[in-house]
Amino acid sequence: MPSLAHYLRKLVRETRAAEIAEAAAVLPLMFMILLGIFWFGQAFSIYGAITRAAQEGARAGSIPYCATCSTTNTAAQNATAAVQAALIASKLDPAKARPMSPAPNLLSCATGAALACGSGSTNACIQSPVQLTNTSLGGTGLCGVSVSLQYPFRFWLPFTSINKQTIWLSATAQVRMENR
Repeated sequence: MPSLAHYLRKLVRETRAAEIAEAAAVLPLMFMILLGIFWFGQAFSIYGAITRAAQEGARAGSIPYCATCSTTNTAAQNATAAVQAALIASKLDPAKARPMSPAPNLLSCATGAALACGSGSTNACIQSPVQLTNTSLGGTGLCGVSVSLQYPFRFWLPFTSINKQTIWLSATAQVRMENR
C-alpha cells in the first residue's frame, strides 16, 4: 500500500486543470479592475462636462449684454443660462447640480469685501464682479466672473469601500469681464 508521502508527491506533480484554478483566482480581480476603469472613466467624463459648463457660464457672465435676448440680462442670468445649456448638451441633469459648498472666498471689485454667491442661480455659485488679481502687490486689479458648481456621481464597485457611495465632483472657472 502506497504511503501518504507518495500521494502528496503525485499530487504536487499533477498539472491537469491547473488553468482552471489559475483562472478562478485571476478573473475576479481582472473584472474588478475593468469595472474600476469604467466607473472612473465615467467620473472623469462628468468632471470634464461640469468643468466645461463652468467655463461656458463664466464666459457668458463676463459679457455685459445678450445678443439673442429682448431684455438686458445680468451677468448671473447669462451665466446661469449658459451653465444649464452646457449641462443639458452633455446629457447631465441641471437639477442635480448645486453651488459649491463652501462658496469660493473671492473679493468684490467694488468694495474689496468677501463676495457671496448670486441669488439668480440654484445650481451654480455665480460671483460677479470679483478680483482676479492680487491688488496688494501694487498691480491694477482685473475684475471678472467666477462660476463654481458641484455634481453628484455614484460609483458601483461591488466588494469595495466606495460601492454605492456618492461623491461630489467640483468645477470652478473664472473669466475677466469684457468692456463693451
